[in-house]
Amino acid sequence: MNSNLSSARIGAHLSVAGGVHKAVERAVDLHMTAVQVFTKNNRRWQAPPLTSEEIHQWHESFVSSPLQAVVSHASYLINLAAPERGKWEQSRAALQDELERAGQLGIPCVVLHPGAHRGQGVKAGIERVATAVNAIYTAHPQLHNTRLLFELMAGQGTVLGRSFQELAQLLQLTAGQSQVGVCLDTCHAFAAGYDLRSEQGYEAMVQECASAIGLEAVYCWHLNDSKGTLGSHIDRHQHLGEGELGREPFGFILNDPRWFHHPLLLETPKTIARESDLRNMQVLGSLIREAKRVPPGLMDETLDTDSSTANND
Repeated sequence: MNSNLSSARIGAHLSVAGGVHKAVERAVDLHMTAVQVFTKNNRRWQAPPLTSEEIHQWHESFVSSPLQAVVSHASYLINLAAPERGKWEQSRAALQDELERAGQLGIPCVVLHPGAHRGQGVKAGIERVATAVNAIYTAHPQLHNTRLLFELMAGQGTVLGRSFQELAQLLQLTAGQSQVGVCLDTCHAFAAGYDLRSEQGYEAMVQECASAIGLEAVYCWHLNDSKGTLGSHIDRHQHLGEGELGREPFGFILNDPRWFHHPLLLETPKTIARESDLRNMQVLGSLIREAKRVPPGLMDETLDTDSSTANND
């Protein structure tokens, strides 16, 4: 792994097409120091178990790479707040599988969208999520080295996790598990009503986070601009600097020592293969004030300045 621990831990969610270890190769090619992956097909409930060869290839690739951090993202199909018993049980089994797969790969954290209560109310939804999470960790002590991160959400529909107060309730009800935490998302935060566009607004959000859940509960960030306006509850990610947030908020986060050891991960559109991720990575690199914290080689590639990444999702 990277001996240059002064570099910011920045990267993106990358494809695992061709094998999960391929994401490491793609991350290295893009000068990343962190990466997020799906460990299975995100659009299917079932997936073949990881083979010993796949696990070996992943470990071999990751250990020999300059990557400093890796995070897994659970399938979007999972809804632990579902009022339907069958869907809830299916979601619980799927999350258990996600945690098991991450554990096999040595990935320390799995990000989860808390789910939607579908009209049954926030309290009931949060209780269902907590019941599932507690049951998984209680029954499967081998998963205790894999931390589940509840993601701050934009708040569309009946989706849970739209505020630090809702995240606090989730953490309180899973307090018996040391294996939980939070992932913050800039697009979601803005769409939920947190105005990150000024340094004062950014600091107010961080202080609310500290008061409600404690900054020690935050384990990673998703860095995305927003197509939706402030408080719109529209979860539509955009390239950095090309949405309603603009570039400045990402500089606040990148240069805040409180996040220097956290993975800061892009989930921006893949409009043009490789180029879109490199452009967004270079935006991050340009916002880092200390040159020694910019990942080596990131700013060396020259891209066509006339090529736009903004028009497609």
